[in-house]
Amino acid sequence: MKLNLYKLVPTCLKCCLLFVFIFPSCPVYGQGVPNDETLDLRNVPPRIIRACCFFGYDIKLWGVPFVTIDQVITVDDLGEHHYMGSRKEGIGTIYSHKGGFIDIGHLRDQIDWTRYLYATIMESRGKGEIVLPLRNEAGRKTLYLNIPDEFEAQDCILLAGKITYDLSLWHEISTWFGASAIPLIPEKFSSFSVEDVYSNLLGIHVGMKTLQSELPFNLAATKFIISTLDSLAVVETAQETYNAYDAVQGKWYTKKKRVPRSQITLRRDPDVLESSRPWLVPDSTGATENPIVLAVPLSTTEGQLLTDFYRLTIDLNYRFPVEALFPNSQHSLIDQDDFGVLLKHISKELQLMEQEMMVEKK
Repeated sequence: MKLNLYKLVPTCLKCCLLFVFIFPSCPVYGQGVPNDETLDLRNVPPRIIRACCFFGYDIKLWGVPFVTIDQVITVDDLGEHHYMGSRKEGIGTIYSHKGGFIDIGHLRDQIDWTRYLYATIMESRGKGEIVLPLRNEAGRKTLYLNIPDEFEAQDCILLAGKITYDLSLWHEISTWFGASAIPLIPEKFSSFSVEDVYSNLLGIHVGMKTLQSELPFNLAATKFIISTLDSLAVVETAQETYNAYDAVQGKWYTKKKRVPRSQITLRRDPDVLESSRPWLVPDSTGATENPIVLAVPLSTTEGQLLTDFYRLTIDLNYRFPVEALFPNSQHSLIDQDDFGVLLKHISKELQLMEQEMMVEKK
């Protein structure tokens, strides 16, 4: 019996697409789920802990007829937060009048990463340079920490938030250049979509607030997720989120393309180096509420740059035009201070892409 690879490969890809996008309630576990009070620093979380969500609804998958993506949830569906994920958690997207569309899976992931890095930073105080190898993502990632013994706990929280943001931003950058968690399935279609970065940074802010609480971590995270969404004027019903999606269909995303085509996402936001501004849907009069802009933690409580205490390096792989991006560099190693160069490059490519899409519409 001969194995027909021409039929087998597309079939495998379709199965992967179904797993990633049709079963959002199943978290992508790392090394097990610790209880609320224990944290094994040897178990570095995966870059993506929970299953992916997608911007929009009623989205079709390539090669999978009669199946569409719908991951809209409400506050009542959230359930309790669990470090490293649980099938009991609610994940999906929900609209808020002051924070735009929120991806709850992204938010939860960054809460957990902030906790892990905070514990790692606290453990590293006064021990000189600590080297933490991280998982490959468009290149080998390595985190270098050098935390003085007198570094305050509040500054450790801020530093954890900054590094978590760098890691989440690198995920957006790397997927733009072709990186993907699943081989042969590009993730560029979701890179820098209008809800991604804001949801990530919102999760970091919730995570930092959670770490200041005296409550057990999971309980505090559950409490602050709900209160934070309330502060953003989150909608009460799923229909309101559907209505918000309908208002931007054909403007921010399109149902005419299929996942994972990059053209399915019509608007993206790479202006996110130091802050993230929500994309709000105008009401019937064209008005929007005052947006809540989120800032990236940059300095300690005393005003010293957080980048003085760490370095996140990435040894870029073949997907990056290193010579064009960094003409004065003699190697492919970059760090978080080089992200601005990459974001400018992405902005230019986005402008060209949007111009091409406008020509196609005419």
